[in-house]
Amino acid sequence: MNLPQEFIRSIKTLLENDESADFLAALDQESLTSIRFNAKFTPNVSFQPVPWCSTGYYLPERPLFTADPLFHAGAYYVQEASSMFLEQIIKQYITTPVNVLDLCAAPGGKSTHLSNLLSEGSLLVSNEIIRSRAYILAENLAKCGNGNALVSNNKPEDFQNLYSFFDVMLVDAPCSGEGMFRKDTNAISEWSLSNVEMCAKRQQNILASVWNALKTGGVLIYSTCTYNRKENEENVRWIIENLGAEYLKVSIKDEFNITETSLGYRFFPHKTKGEGFFIAALRKTDDATKRLKIKEEKTQKTKVSSQIKALLQDSEKWSFRLSDNYISAIPLAKSTEIELLEKKLNVLLSGILMAEKKGESIVYAQHLALSKYLDKEAVQTQEVDWQTAILFLKKEAIALPNSPKGLVLLTYKNMPIGWVKNLGNRCNNLYPQEWRIRMNISQSNFKSFI
Repeated sequence: MNLPQEFIRSIKTLLENDESADFLAALDQESLTSIRFNAKFTPNVSFQPVPWCSTGYYLPERPLFTADPLFHAGAYYVQEASSMFLEQIIKQYITTPVNVLDLCAAPGGKSTHLSNLLSEGSLLVSNEIIRSRAYILAENLAKCGNGNALVSNNKPEDFQNLYSFFDVMLVDAPCSGEGMFRKDTNAISEWSLSNVEMCAKRQQNILASVWNALKTGGVLIYSTCTYNRKENEENVRWIIENLGAEYLKVSIKDEFNITETSLGYRFFPHKTKGEGFFIAALRKTDDATKRLKIKEEKTQKTKVSSQIKALLQDSEKWSFRLSDNYISAIPLAKSTEIELLEKKLNVLLSGILMAEKKGESIVYAQHLALSKYLDKEAVQTQEVDWQTAILFLKKEAIALPNSPKGLVLLTYKNMPIGWVKNLGNRCNNLYPQEWRIRMNISQSNFKSFI
């Protein structure tokens, strides 16, 4: 690997001489492939587990994930193992229902992980500033299957007036990307000392912009996928001294092989099974003088048929809404907060998108199909084989002559993958156009690993 000499020198100041040689050798090795299962799927696998994540596993080789219907069904998420360490911080410090902001969330690895980890009654706000990436984030959260998330498309400063709204804030900051060198060669060509300086300053600006939104006593989780101290420990020190916070230690096991520093936790590829990563947890000590008043308002009740409500398990825990012919369900316990956020932010998705009204008919939404709260007993289902599943996911024509007519939920290995309207001799494929598989796939391309 052809690395910049300035980067090599910076690593040698970061690591002991013998370690830096091992580190540089590790960058020439192939990256590991790891996945994390979502809560709606119970795996039966014998892969090596990611030691700091209860649902994470290393795969012996990288399959063609696009050819796996279970990937599209949201059974699992392809996530870099180091970033799964987030679970340790949540389990050690967050034990009650909370409001959480994942500020730089796309494509959704940490957000989908958080969505599974947070206790019932929590609300996750997943934000992405780039609109096209925000839609990908919304897609991945929909596939995850939980209904506890809101997806927004906002700049960091748009959150500054949400005084003390959040109990937890995750800032996985845009960085110089040194930890991704062996996965992304473009990151090498874009690296420079001036870019490191620019990234560190931008990270400080981002943190300062959203600091008002974290309540006093709330937890900030700060992470990057880079190695240098300027973007990592020096920025943690900056947070403590300039914003008002105390550093939180996280218990780690020796077998994790994670490098603990005075102000964070480092993942080096020559020691830890994962890519380069840094993470730190802090508690806000600055006394927030302003607090957002969340006024309890009587929500105008929307008439939604009992048939729609019956599609969800524990339907009494959801508030059903009809807007622009779309029916959605949001967690009843968080309906006041969600309605407030919808007034203040550019929200792309709240809760579970249930269905669309088209004239006198109702078309169930893809989000509903993938929700872990869908009551499959309330709908017509049809199990399909791999070939039919792939045709459906490519949004091509399929026929189900032996299935009931009307709206049918297709399942693959008992996992819902989406809706068709069965007309008898053919089906209307209701898979979202923007989600469809575009590449050519044959069954010989894919070896099932679950």
